[in-house]
Amino acid sequence: MKLAFDRDVEDFRAEFAAFLDANLPAEDDAVERPQSSSDVPEWSRRWQRLLFDTGWLLPGNPPEYGGRNASLPQQLAHLEELSKRRIYHSFNPQGLGIVAASLLTFGTEEQKRRWAVPILRAEITASLGMSEPGAGSDLAGLRTRAVLDGDHFVVNGQKVWTSGAHDADVLLTFVRTDPDVPKHKGISVLLVPTDLPGVVRRPFGSITAPDDLDFNEVFFTDVRVPRANLVGDLNGGWKVAHGSLGHERMMLWLTFAEWMENVVRDAPAREEWYATLLMDLQALRLLGRRQLAGDRDPAELSVLKLLGSEALQSASLHALEAQGAEALLHPAVTGPYNHMTLETFTASWFERYARTFGATIAGGTSEIQRNIIAERILGLPR
Repeated sequence: MKLAFDRDVEDFRAEFAAFLDANLPAEDDAVERPQSSSDVPEWSRRWQRLLFDTGWLLPGNPPEYGGRNASLPQQLAHLEELSKRRIYHSFNPQGLGIVAASLLTFGTEEQKRRWAVPILRAEITASLGMSEPGAGSDLAGLRTRAVLDGDHFVVNGQKVWTSGAHDADVLLTFVRTDPDVPKHKGISVLLVPTDLPGVVRRPFGSITAPDDLDFNEVFFTDVRVPRANLVGDLNGGWKVAHGSLGHERMMLWLTFAEWMENVVRDAPAREEWYATLLMDLQALRLLGRRQLAGDRDPAELSVLKLLGSEALQSASLHALEAQGAEALLHPAVTGPYNHMTLETFTASWFERYARTFGATIAGGTSEIQRNIIAERILGLPR
């Protein structure tokens, strides 16, 4: 059996490929290389804006939100073409794939106009404020408080692991607004502009990239946030959280599939484990297409996230071991450097493997995913 798209989808792909050939930023224009996923140079803002204006940013969206009402198979072809060419369509992936997507699902028309569209057009950047020092995988345990005072919320607390917060214009922030109900029922979501008094952001590196200051601690001290910035219902943040995590896990699936595609291209094909890598990649593709094809239980995204992150880690480890000592060497870059190319794929195999540990944590740890699958899909006791 050969899996293939219909002619209309391949025509759509060809149109997008022609657009890329004609419009990719020139090397001379892309001299400013981003130091992290949150550092957004002006040329990349222009690139994202062009994608938005031409309907190629998120083709499944309506035109007013950067798309062209593309079908699901067409959206997949669009994503595959980006992956094949190793191209970013945004250097603010959290803003594009999680925050703006959540606002389009749960936000008011005013919030979509005021926040979602500028994020999609790269006029502002956004970050996701979920995890806290004592509430990582257990999101319902968050303690950042927001007390309603007239037409404002007063926010106090701390977030951590907040990717891109130091460059973000706004944070989609999960806060506790009712401490007297079961913990998952007292959560709300606020759009917190980072220039408000009382917001402090402290970036820090990671063990795999100490100079890449992408992670942040964010502190809120008596921050007054307009009530109009409430996303969804008061104390209805758990529903928004599920939607946001669904967007994040779907975004992570696309990332895992992209990384796996490149492991397939770069890894030595003569090794026995290579066949397992190909089967895992095909399973990941098919499960992802199944999720995109309809409205399914968000718990099924846990299967996708678990498979993707752990298959990627296993494949990267095998590739690392196959390379031996050479796996520690950074590959030489020859010829003109394409600044649209994902930096991940110019790293040494050791760096690539080390980064997969973050993949098993972001969006919910593998342990949490197994609990969700056991309880909500298999019906096993807690």
